[in-house]
Amino acid sequence: MKNPPCSAYTETLGLVYFARMLDKIRLHAAGTLREDFIDNLGTGFDARCLNFLRVSYAALRTRTLQGGSDEELLHWCYQEGRELSPGDCFIWNEFMRKVGWNDGVSEILTRRKLESGLQDRHEIQTMFEYFEYDEGRKVNSHP
Repeated sequence: MKNPPCSAYTETLGLVYFARMLDKIRLHAAGTLREDFIDNLGTGFDARCLNFLRVSYAALRTRTLQGGSDEELLHWCYQEGRELSPGDCFIWNEFMRKVGWNDGVSEILTRRKLESGLQDRHEIQTMFEYFEYDEGRKVNSHP
């Protein structure tokens, strides 16, 4: 069975999205990542997160597949790239939670909702919210 990664809202040491990126790496290596995620590994939000941490996808993938907890891997990123302050994490988290809401990604969000049959779900205003519905963590409770 192919699976989506964990929620983008999942925090690692106070940082959203990082756990999702690691989950995609692990699921892909195990052959259980849902196919629609494979072409974007290391790009999109992954690339934004990696750029923020100053770590390459190839290096993180290699280190992740060697094992370790999400927290250990984030500490590794801090050593290899840069350590984030609580203020950095706050800025990152608030930015990521709002991507797709009246910004340059809004058009992509609208297209994704249409492709997924979620165009009538007006409560979906960000990419994180879209992920929750598209990946089955939130379910249509009304037509």
